[in-house]
Amino acid sequence: MPNEGSFEAALKRSDEIRADLPVHPERYCMLTGDRPTGRLHLGHYFGTLKGRVEIQNMGIRTNVLIADYQVITDRDTTANIADNVFNMVVDYLACGIDPDKTMVYVHSAIPACNQLMLPFLSLVTEAELERNPTVKAEQEASGHALTGLLLTYPVHQACDILFCKGNIVPVGRDQLPHIELTRTIARRFNERFAEVFPEPDAVLSDAILLPGLDGRKMSKSYGNSIAISMTAEETAKVIKKSKTDSERTITFDPEARPGVSALLTTAAVCSGRDERDIADEIGDAGAGALKAYVTKAVNDYFAPIRARREKLVADPGYVWDVLHDGNAKASAIAEQTLGEVREAMGMVYGR
Repeated sequence: MPNEGSFEAALKRSDEIRADLPVHPERYCMLTGDRPTGRLHLGHYFGTLKGRVEIQNMGIRTNVLIADYQVITDRDTTANIADNVFNMVVDYLACGIDPDKTMVYVHSAIPACNQLMLPFLSLVTEAELERNPTVKAEQEASGHALTGLLLTYPVHQACDILFCKGNIVPVGRDQLPHIELTRTIARRFNERFAEVFPEPDAVLSDAILLPGLDGRKMSKSYGNSIAISMTAEETAKVIKKSKTDSERTITFDPEARPGVSALLTTAAVCSGRDERDIADEIGDAGAGALKAYVTKAVNDYFAPIRARREKLVADPGYVWDVLHDGNAKASAIAEQTLGEVREAMGMVYGR
């Protein structure tokens, strides 16, 4: 029998929730989000954005956080953050996020949500924070000393999830420790003070992990990604520059031929075909034919999204209004939750 915090237990619960989502959408409140560190790319789209739209359209209460404060967990600057936030909202809307169904908001505009950090920090130990594998990995990747904000990053995530009473969070396996800590914080608060928070569950992603154009993880910092905001011409240029190998016959072999295989996977997710079928079709026509095929597949798939994007960029007032409206809704929810927290803790004075 797997213990409650194991991957097997999380997977079992995730599968049960996935089956129940379309049947009882009213039971669920989803929280998800992104850090505005640059433009969203195809990995984000196929990994998370597409799934968010599907969940939204099931009628599930959906909340999308733009985690601007989390930019400085491992960076020294907030340069370009306003532009990144604007383009993130544009990408969300162009990809199908509907502001009438989904609340889109930013960390820094919701002080009542961030105020939950204080009572939540009292519910976790230093050791619990330090052994979080994501915190360790991000510290090593940044090359910086461990900041207080990075150390408490999982608690900040718990605030994000719990302020809106989120009970499902779509994540990959590597994010499970965050969800487990959030469950721990909710349980300890409820036991110590009063029943206020649900214990959220992870909905484990079954999305394809789209590799970058060089076969490594798709990342803005690696320069191996195709941004959603790129034009058809820019997309063609990036794909044309991607590295393949000297073998003329196209085959799908991620270990031996990472560049060629990454291009095949990109074409496959955009066309709905299998990588090996595409490779067989191109045969010995070579890398040039493969790149032409990938370019057409990507540009055909994203043409309607990019057309919507162009209209949104031409109306910045509307884009900012979507964010401001989302901030107002999130603030009202956070104030209500903070009021419940104060009540539970006996911190309501003078009535």
